[in-house]
Amino acid sequence: MKRLILAAATAAVTLNAAAEGYQVNSLSTRQLGMAHTGIGMKLGAESMFFNPAGMAYMDKTLEITGSFTGISAHCSATYDGMKYKVDYPISTPIFAGTGFKIYDNFKAGVCFYTPYGSSVSWGDNWKGAVLNQDVKLRVYTIQPTLSWAINDKFSIGAGVMVTWGNVDLNKALVTAETADLSIAVMKKLGMLPAQTPEFGTTTPASVNLKGTADVAVGFNFGAMYNVNKDLSFGVNFRTKMGMKVKKGDASVTYANNVAQNMLGETLDLINNANFSAEMPCPWVLGFGASYKPIDKLTLAFDAKLTGWSAYKSLDIDFLADQLDPYDQHIAKNYSNAWCFSLGAQYALTKRLDLRAGLMVDATPVNDSYYNPETPGMTKIEPTVGFSFRPVPAVSIDLGFMYTAGVGSDNASCEYPDMLGASMIGRMQAAGLPEQTIKDMGFSTTGKFTADYTVHAFVPSIGVSYSF
Repeated sequence: MKRLILAAATAAVTLNAAAEGYQVNSLSTRQLGMAHTGIGMKLGAESMFFNPAGMAYMDKTLEITGSFTGISAHCSATYDGMKYKVDYPISTPIFAGTGFKIYDNFKAGVCFYTPYGSSVSWGDNWKGAVLNQDVKLRVYTIQPTLSWAINDKFSIGAGVMVTWGNVDLNKALVTAETADLSIAVMKKLGMLPAQTPEFGTTTPASVNLKGTADVAVGFNFGAMYNVNKDLSFGVNFRTKMGMKVKKGDASVTYANNVAQNMLGETLDLINNANFSAEMPCPWVLGFGASYKPIDKLTLAFDAKLTGWSAYKSLDIDFLADQLDPYDQHIAKNYSNAWCFSLGAQYALTKRLDLRAGLMVDATPVNDSYYNPETPGMTKIEPTVGFSFRPVPAVSIDLGFMYTAGVGSDNASCEYPDMLGASMIGRMQAAGLPEQTIKDMGFSTTGKFTADYTVHAFVPSIGVSYSF
């Protein structure tokens, strides 16, 4: 029983990753209006994120820029004819940066941004609580950057990504269905009083896993080639980083005294079970182009491949020698995934630019490991935006993106039924025939299958100052 319950605790750590669901594609207000394109564009200080080589052509002595985005997401899961709606707290990705001239062809800068993040709450007592109740993931990066224009045609740039983060998640350890089945059987066997109440729709016991990742270091490289004044190509590569939680804390909560009396003898072991784990911030390889068919119109296209195949498994190790047998190696088997963006900007006046675009973000989630913490599915995302300059040195930017998931039907995820496995063991130890045990309805695993939908509203506001 102890081994089974500790394994349940480790399984909960898988909730900190959900593919495209926690990768942020809304860090620049200006570029959000153009479907977040920018790899082949000269964006001044904002090029530090999209392609550091583009900052080399900044025509200002100093530029300071910042963007603040609010993501209001809405998701539902339909399970066994019942529809559950998720509570997504509003997420707020940010970008802030400053770039400055050292020489005419050599620029430097530093920026701060949130490249990954997720926040979702399904509630304590929904049917998929054994997979997820709520999760909060935050990743932060500071990036000092250098950019050099070798000549008018070619430039290179590089930045050092100093990254850290934290995760806080909750999941059910025991399903109400298995707990009620156990209560019924134990009543018949005289192991529980006849008046013991059942749980119904209430989750008997949940675990909280909380950890802070150590600082990780990666690199952001870029190059740009200008065919002429109207056509440019860019390439950008951000390296993979591993976010390592060296010593996470675990704690258990119970729905009531019945749950604590029934499960506490073994579940309380989790309260002293620290763990270590690692999740990937995957590499990203991007290609971009920008073209001005006429003086006032700029077109841009980006194609980005994210190396989610790095997330083959999640390895969790307990930090006590006596718990070594309970270490977990959980297969994820994600696939690399593309994101395509097409955007346009039109200079309506000297003070007003209009933007529009479309992004298609493919999911890397393996259907056999589909988890509702941040439901992964291919997303289609139209965008609009504009910039207004009340004075030449100041730009006020507004952008908006609508995210429409294509939906995912019959998506399933298996999970270990720890209490079911324990009850089977107890019945076997009591000498009951295998057919009798089977007829009781217990299983060592369960499967949650649902139809998922998701959409989101993503407004953004930004401001920049330059001279």
